[in-house]
Amino acid sequence: MTASNVFAQDPADAEIIVIRPAEATGTKQGLPNFHGISGKNAGAQHISMNKVVIPPGGAAKAHKHKGYETAIYLIKGRVKTLYGKNLEKSVVNEAGDFLYIPPDLPHKPINMSKTESAEAIVARTDPNEQESVQHVAEPDAE
Repeated sequence: MTASNVFAQDPADAEIIVIRPAEATGTKQGLPNFHGISGKNAGAQHISMNKVVIPPGGAAKAHKHKGYETAIYLIKGRVKTLYGKNLEKSVVNEAGDFLYIPPDLPHKPINMSKTESAEAIVARTDPNEQESVQHVAEPDAE
């Protein structure tokens, strides 16, 4: 089923799209990503949803999502997220936590384990997912 078949004249004639990602791809954030739902592969108009993996001891590049909200469900691991102006704030989350990141908020998730990956499901109000990603300066990167 193609994305063009998702929306039909009659909503009862629309199709359910199933995405079963076989392998991870890279992201602007520098993390492995399993592509789930997007405008490109499912015809989504206002949402994307993916599985992201933070390798042991790994971290994303500091970034923000220009104009888009993000919701995250942490499946596995403990993650410290630096956020805000100059990434001066932080929050620690563990498996089972839901997070909400407002549009344009700089953030940088860091896997707190040196031996196990952290995994999360990430939903964003951007159907193109990576289009809104913008890197931000990190305080120690100067």
